[in-house]
Amino acid sequence: MAEGTAEAPLENGGGGDSGAGALERGVAPIKPQYLTTKEQFHQFLEAKGQEKPCRETEVGDSAGNDLAEPEAKRIRLEDGQTEDGQTEEAAEPREQPQTQKRARGQNKGRPHVKPTHYDKNRLCPSLIQESAAKCFFGDRCRFLHDVGRYLETKPADLGPRCVLFETFGRCPYGVTCRFAGAHLGPEGQNLVQEELAARGAQPPPVRNGLDKALQQQLRKREVRFERAELALRRFSQGQPPGPTPAAAVPEGTVAKGAPRQDNCGAQQVPTGLGTSTPPSSPVRTCGPLTDEDVVRLRPCEKKRLDIRGKLYLAPLTTCGNLPFRRICKRFGADVTCGEMAVCTNLLQGQMSEWALLKRHQCEDIFGVQVSARPEGGSAEGPSAALSQSQVPGLPWLPPRTPGLSCGVGVLVLDVPLTVKIRTGVQERVNLAHRLLPELRDWGVALVTLHGRSREQRYTKLADWQYIEECVKAASPMPLFGNGDILSFEDANHAMQTGVAGIMIARGALLKPWLFTEIKEQRHWDISSSERLDILRDFTSYGLEHWGSDTQGVEKTRRFLLEWLSFLCRYVPVGLLERLPQRINERPPYYLGRDYLETLMASQKAADWIRISEMLLGPVPPNFVFLPKHKANAYK
Repeated sequence: MAEGTAEAPLENGGGGDSGAGALERGVAPIKPQYLTTKEQFHQFLEAKGQEKPCRETEVGDSAGNDLAEPEAKRIRLEDGQTEDGQTEEAAEPREQPQTQKRARGQNKGRPHVKPTHYDKNRLCPSLIQESAAKCFFGDRCRFLHDVGRYLETKPADLGPRCVLFETFGRCPYGVTCRFAGAHLGPEGQNLVQEELAARGAQPPPVRNGLDKALQQQLRKREVRFERAELALRRFSQGQPPGPTPAAAVPEGTVAKGAPRQDNCGAQQVPTGLGTSTPPSSPVRTCGPLTDEDVVRLRPCEKKRLDIRGKLYLAPLTTCGNLPFRRICKRFGADVTCGEMAVCTNLLQGQMSEWALLKRHQCEDIFGVQVSARPEGGSAEGPSAALSQSQVPGLPWLPPRTPGLSCGVGVLVLDVPLTVKIRTGVQERVNLAHRLLPELRDWGVALVTLHGRSREQRYTKLADWQYIEECVKAASPMPLFGNGDILSFEDANHAMQTGVAGIMIARGALLKPWLFTEIKEQRHWDISSSERLDILRDFTSYGLEHWGSDTQGVEKTRRFLLEWLSFLCRYVPVGLLERLPQRINERPPYYLGRDYLETLMASQKAADWIRISEMLLGPVPPNFVFLPKHKANAYK
């Protein structure tokens, strides 16, 4: 059992309520009529929900192997032990080290199995985009130009409906779409719904894209950030924090031909960000040029941040992607934040890193999270400034060196700067209460405190008593709290500490409808069919975001599987003896009220893949999935 469950008080998930006495502490109290054994649980799933499944155990169960662990990871953790032929005497001395390794949390040592190609014969992009008269690559093109030959080797369609065609009136993937039958004419031409396509062209559904010209300038290091450099010089000379004198701030410079910003929310890059030109120079903008674009704002004129009492979706690595955030917005999340982006990668113009900054038009209050580089920070100011030019939101700068990170950020940015921190580095050495007054003096608009140390991870419950102490230390600066919120009771208890609001992380992964429960102050006994509809919406959003060709479908599937590795920990409300479920209570083996509910409770990757096949069709040959995260909430 987890260390935290042994030390946690009963009101924080100790599991000592009446009716749960038959279960060990740290296990969700499920009604006895639903409980079952591991062997019967998996036999029921293999029997497709039949009343009397076979009593024979699966291969590997008799040896005591944990079916929640993928085979490849289990072999790695056993340091070379084979699944067959290993005696129990030889395995016993390794049991304790194996448990300690699994309890570490993130599965960083997993083998990364990535396909080298998605189609043997990939069609040329010029044909996909209907530009057959001119190939983008000329004589050097390595792609296929014969559409008939491509269709002969293309896999069968995955379904009769194309989400992109139904949503936007046109599918940009043409014949490569895995649902191409919905929008291909009798001669293989790509059909277009003119009225729907014209209506869906404005505004763009996804914003904050990186302009190609700006990307080239970043890669060639032609973009200068004079305002950030000036701020860094001030700090290196030991000057106190404060607004930069207007006369001392030079205008930013860039190579000829400043790029046009494709985000209409940022009409022109503000002066000093390194991507603007003097007012007298001609420059293309997405809207009218205002004084704010060319005149630096004074500190008192900067935008104010007031999100007190709002529900904040935490920036979640891997799972906090744009389709998942759309799901959470639909269920009542007020504020969303992109996944962590590394500042040096942003400054190098890496498209994979800039993709983390994209937001959907439904994300009205949106922030980007910019992390410090490992060696500690002078690139944070420029990267935050560059992010602001693309994303008019709430940049996040975790302060490796608080004075440098926050000082430069406050001086450079015209949007509010917020910071997310933990209690400290070491488990029993809290440092946040000493750091918060410094952040307040630097002008940080808001701080979110995760009630755990960096070394602690999820081995114990979040320390909300310490968060309450930090609220007083941070005053009058608003402080958000984060940690272990899985029900509206948890949210109410957290708000009693005096925090300005709460940030929800793992709770949203286990049940994204948590935001609705908090706002409506109720427990939602959601059915398995409703949960499947949520997953179906996620796949539709994923196909919109990542594409409907083979590559986009499999990327959607992989992110869906990563999310399912968290969703399986949710226990339906109608099965619990005591409400609510605590985030540190692991679910025992149980049979749900129907087959689908039982299938969603499985912690086997093979069963997650089976659910994905219900939504995205069969997996391709040699498909391998190893989850990035273990069930660290219950170890």
